[in-house]
Amino acid sequence: MTIQQKLQFIIKLSGSTQEELARQLGVTFAAFNRWINGKAIPRPRAVEKIDELYLRYSGEKQIPESLLEVKKTFIAKRQKSNPHVIKTILSFPDIHDQFILSLTYHSNKIEGSTLSEDETADILFRNRTIKTKSVIEHLEAKNHQAALEYVFEYMSKKGVVDEAFIVRLHTILMNAIRHDAGMYRNHNVRILGTYVPTANHLKVAVLMKELIRDVQKRSSDYIHSIADIHSRFEKIHPFGDGNGRVGRLLMHAMALRSNLPPVVIRSEYKKLYMTYLNKSQMTEDLSLLEDFACDALLEGYGILERT
Repeated sequence: MTIQQKLQFIIKLSGSTQEELARQLGVTFAAFNRWINGKAIPRPRAVEKIDELYLRYSGEKQIPESLLEVKKTFIAKRQKSNPHVIKTILSFPDIHDQFILSLTYHSNKIEGSTLSEDETADILFRNRTIKTKSVIEHLEAKNHQAALEYVFEYMSKKGVVDEAFIVRLHTILMNAIRHDAGMYRNHNVRILGTYVPTANHLKVAVLMKELIRDVQKRSSDYIHSIADIHSRFEKIHPFGDGNGRVGRLLMHAMALRSNLPPVVIRSEYKKLYMTYLNKSQMTEDLSLLEDFACDALLEGYGILERT
């Protein structure tokens, strides 16, 4: 594959503009434009950066076990420095509200919401109506806020993630949006844009019980567990809609159970997230998704520690 083809591929998968990619590569827009149009060849150091981006967005990147272990060790140190994560979230309104806003905005944005972060804040905290936005988008924001509040309160008191908990999350998320809120799907579905096969609807209930049994097994490698359960949940795709948001709420619950902050998956990294998630489902290689989860946890620590 030529440099020109790689750059075109990166733009397609990342959703970035030429100006944004030029900044990532540390070059001028003019230089980048010449490369992508085949009018010039980048220097070796720039070629290395382009190859790194290509591997990242194609899902072909290999995460060295040593690097992943370094990230896990670093997170373990942050974990010891913050021994009461859920209590901190519930005790400090600024931290609590920032999690509510960030998690709601980014999770809904990943699923196609057109609300800006400021508009989301207006709906969540000021009960304002955005006249140019649909009723559904308002409901999605408020429902996600309510689901997060449920996660925080539930994990502070019980901490046991069971099937009823997951069904309740879907009920809250889809309240007044779907008639089948809180019910497993009774039809087959496919995930648009991927070749990942979802479970036959007749097997959903059995597969969810198996998943829950594994959720309740405490693993010392909690990041691997979070990535594994998320990958499998999304492949089961138990509900007619809302699986992505419920799956990420489940990630937050599992993180909080291990005294980690919620997993902040930023919407601008949607392409990477989906690439790594799909690879884990197609190949059972969780390394890229684990690495991504580490970075998302560090985003969570940024909010928790006000950094």
